[in-house]
Amino acid sequence: MYGRFYPLVQALGDLVFPPICLHCGGLCEGSPLRHLCARCWRLITVVREPHCRTCGHPFFGEVEGERMCPHCVGLHPAFREGRTVTLFQGPARALVIALKYHHGLHVAGDLEVLIRANDHVTSFLRGAVLIPVPLHPRKERERGYNQSAILAEVLAKSVDGCATVAPLLRRVVDTASQTTYDREARRTNLKNAFALAEGVAITPGQHYLLVDDVFTTGSTLNSCARELRRAGGLNLDVVTFGHG
Repeated sequence: MYGRFYPLVQALGDLVFPPICLHCGGLCEGSPLRHLCARCWRLITVVREPHCRTCGHPFFGEVEGERMCPHCVGLHPAFREGRTVTLFQGPARALVIALKYHHGLHVAGDLEVLIRANDHVTSFLRGAVLIPVPLHPRKERERGYNQSAILAEVLAKSVDGCATVAPLLRRVVDTASQTTYDREARRTNLKNAFALAEGVAITPGQHYLLVDDVFTTGSTLNSCARELRRAGGLNLDVVTFGHG
């Protein structure tokens, strides 16, 4: 019964206690997002063409012919293509930080709105099996959830179930945080960190999409991709919510 009337209950709650913008602290009025105000919502950079085919970062200005992307030079990707929804800055960064570090599962609805508005990403998702980048069991116990798994569910919901989520990987090495590492140190830190989940079988013709919250150097996604390729996953791409 409560679930049926939840939108009304939520609207009444917002009327009494208006949501506060995660980025600027103002009231979230006149915005299509519940947790960002109208001004901050307009500051989000939604990524579209043209962009780097490997990491998804947009190319700004006029683009003619081939263009080198500084964000993935030297990556040697084990996956085919990457796409991202937004740039990881300003208000979009605030949403990801809330989800990742502050138990902000309530921002999932805002992520879905932004994903649904990006045809460039939703067309990429349809028919794919979404594989969230796994956390080590210790880290997942501490956090209480895997933010990449939450994002994968939101991505599948954004295409009305035309994609499925499958936890096909596990993290077998409890690596140190990647935050302060450069590209080479991240590669070393992640060596042999991932393995196939027990009992998993990879279908060579199936389109697999690795899912992570943010593309930084691509080292984590690439480490996962190498494991899937060794198991026969050749039709393999990556998708992230943010890039930066």
